[in-house]
Amino acid sequence: MSTGTKSGYVSILGRPNVGKSTFLNRVLEEKISITTSKPQTTRNRILGIYNDPDSQIVFLDTPGIHEPHKALNRYMVETALATVSDADVALVMADHLDTPDKLSVVVEPVARAAKPAVLALNKVDLMDQSGARARLEQLAAVHPFVHACAVSSTTGTGIDGLLSVVKSLLPEGPRYFPEDMITDCPVRFLCAELIREKVFTVTREEIPYATAVEIERFDEGADPVVISATIHVERPSQKAIVIGAKGSMLKEIGTQARKEIERLLGRRVFLELFVKVTKDWTKDPKRMRDLGYR
Repeated sequence: MSTGTKSGYVSILGRPNVGKSTFLNRVLEEKISITTSKPQTTRNRILGIYNDPDSQIVFLDTPGIHEPHKALNRYMVETALATVSDADVALVMADHLDTPDKLSVVVEPVARAAKPAVLALNKVDLMDQSGARARLEQLAAVHPFVHACAVSSTTGTGIDGLLSVVKSLLPEGPRYFPEDMITDCPVRFLCAELIREKVFTVTREEIPYATAVEIERFDEGADPVVISATIHVERPSQKAIVIGAKGSMLKEIGTQARKEIERLLGRRVFLELFVKVTKDWTKDPKRMRDLGYR
């Protein structure tokens, strides 16, 4: 018997920094996936659940597909590619810097899995109309996409139309998750991600890629909520930068992260941060597992 409800999984794939996480946050009208101007911000698969009266779209935000040089980078790419087999639809996201050659690397696993694919050219707010049309036409020729469109996750341009297309490609079926649920990510994980985001935005370029955040204490019964977290880096010189002169850098990271976490929890938060050197953890699969990258 037909339920009239469309439901399914949609894997969001693309190179680093094309706006996958910004898109997901825009669709959900909630920040569940951290975003920065730096590539390779997303490291894990982030599940985001979009509901409307006649559909449930379960989006899988993924790390950017790139050439991996470390164990952490291999983990990120493998995480992204693993979502393709679970998805009903692949949403391939590109931006104004993409070329057919670059996009070919992204769509290769989609082609192998024979999944229906939609191309979304993101960040069209940074392009003129004729340039966006030409780039979209050029990229759409890379693969037999079911649909190709131009959107802006920043301004919202084209997002409603893209959602309609994606919904039309999903099978009929029951909702996989309760309608008031927007992610399966634990709150502790989201808090760690928000702290890591602030390390990205506050510190120098080379530091964020050597950083992992581990929540040591999370006391929701306290008022304010008490959170203690350790920021892991790979070298003593990185630790000194994260702490900053007289602790100024670490204080700024903590202040910005606390405000974001308070918005997430809707409660006051006491946030305590520590910095620890965990030598070459991005190259060591065992240490990566210890820090949650399994």
